[in-house]
Amino acid sequence: MKDTIFKQDIGKQFEFDAQVASVFDDMLERSIPHYKEVLGLIVDFCSYTLESSKSAIPLVYDLGSSTGTTLLALSQALSAHTRFIGIDSSQAMIDKASLKAQAYNANIEFICTDLLEYDFLHSDIVIANYSLQFIRPMQRPALLQKIYNALTEGGILIVSEKMTSHHRILDRQMIERYVRYKQEQGYTKTEISKKREALENVLVPFSLEENIAMLKDIGFSGIEVLFKWVNFGTLIAKK
Repeated sequence: MKDTIFKQDIGKQFEFDAQVASVFDDMLERSIPHYKEVLGLIVDFCSYTLESSKSAIPLVYDLGSSTGTTLLALSQALSAHTRFIGIDSSQAMIDKASLKAQAYNANIEFICTDLLEYDFLHSDIVIANYSLQFIRPMQRPALLQKIYNALTEGGILIVSEKMTSHHRILDRQMIERYVRYKQEQGYTKTEISKKREALENVLVPFSLEENIAMLKDIGFSGIEVLFKWVNFGTLIAKK
């Protein structure tokens, strides 16, 4: 279904409810620049990591797994012996993801829970695509520490986020370019404005430097930028 949610007033803050879940795949592809290219990079670097994994049954987590698109792509590319777990706090997202997995006959587990309360199993890969930005800033380090502690040596965390700039003029210009990008995808200025208002204080982005510093403080030995487009970026961190 096409995303037309913000053609009308929703009268509340943005949330991942059934209405959003029904159009989320379209929303992602039209709202996240180079979404498919980033997904391809994630599949590639997950493959590289599992080539050297010593786990009998490697475990891959997707945090904020939404409708399961990332895990479906990984399940088609990685070994059949790999275990996949998607975690999301929205039951509507979990329901849609489960249906998609069934349709593709993909062996993926989906768990509806709060990431902050979940006890992670030992894992080789953890993916957090555009999910940390919805966690309160003061709670992010503790969540990342739990993830780091659960990762095997040589395991990786992949983080994709919307990002800010500390330079006031550059930050404004990046926002303007992103607005133009969304218009190029068919969104109107009114839709863009309404969604921005709904996301205020719900999505709180960090800068690239802040994200890297946070990962370093947690203890990751290697951190690189896999992809960056204006105010969107993807980082890989290796334990």
